[in-house]
Amino acid sequence: MPDCDYCGATFDGEDAYLDHLADEHEGELGSIDRRRVAERNSDGDGGFPVGPAILVGLLALAGGLVVYVTFLMGGSGGTAAASGLPDSGDQSVISQVQTEESNGRAHEPQGTEIDYERVPPTSGTHWGGTWETAGFYSEQPPLESLVHSLEHGAVVVYYDPAELTPEAEERLRGWATNQSENFRHFIAVPNPNDDPESAYVLTAWTKRLTMDEYDDSTVRAFTAEYLGRGPENPVR
Repeated sequence: MPDCDYCGATFDGEDAYLDHLADEHEGELGSIDRRRVAERNSDGDGGFPVGPAILVGLLALAGGLVVYVTFLMGGSGGTAAASGLPDSGDQSVISQVQTEESNGRAHEPQGTEIDYERVPPTSGTHWGGTWETAGFYSEQPPLESLVHSLEHGAVVVYYDPAELTPEAEERLRGWATNQSENFRHFIAVPNPNDDPESAYVLTAWTKRLTMDEYDDSTVRAFTAEYLGRGPENPVR
């Protein structure tokens, strides 16, 4: 009768011993015992025995799938490169986007104060010599340089600091990290209004979408639709 090397219990047979290892000592098992338990479970379910090589292959496949999904989603905690977005977003989200008339693309010297018709702006005159790069900003950059970023194909998300949750901040930081190539920057900044119209305002060139609470699937759809498609140099 086999004795348990982990707790000293005695069992009538090998199968009962392996069941005990799986139930009581799963996190303690060495590599040989893990393999024996895996083979026992496969045989017990009526399937074919899974040897070590097959187990390694299955684990690698599962890990690759996780990486692929994270890459495709482009959200927080992932390593999605700029190519991780589809060509267009979810039309159920895009249908809610406001398209605003362009207020032009004229350039003014840096430091010139520009009065925007609507804040946050989605187009208009802006500084010609500077623009904002991808990132999560805790201090508000000048609107004049953010509009230049929109012209360069950026998506700029304005968040209400009073409504920003830790989870939303993590997601926005992830987007800004993952979508940072030239002419396709993802930028998150505080809303400059004292009483913002919504907790989150998503903007692209002449495009606006508001969210009362953070929804990552909405951010993804908006970003997939408009990132990298600014009027100066579309790259998607």
